[in-house]
Amino acid sequence: MPIVQIHVLEGRNKQQIARLVANVSEAVAASLEVKPEQVRVLVTEVPPSHWGVGGITKEEQS
Repeated sequence: MPIVQIHVLEGRNKQQIARLVANVSEAVAASLEVKPEQVRVLVTEVPPSHWGVGGITKEEQS
């Protein structure tokens, strides 16, 4: 059973997350020749205050 973990910044709507889960599931299933029902996708939303790039949080960049 493949498990995919994805971290994204907070702010996407439920439809975008659902589309991400569906598309990733299909891609993994096709690549590994398993049923989509066997693929697990975990999406973790991270607040901008907890996401850093180049030593600066995304919150500070805004």
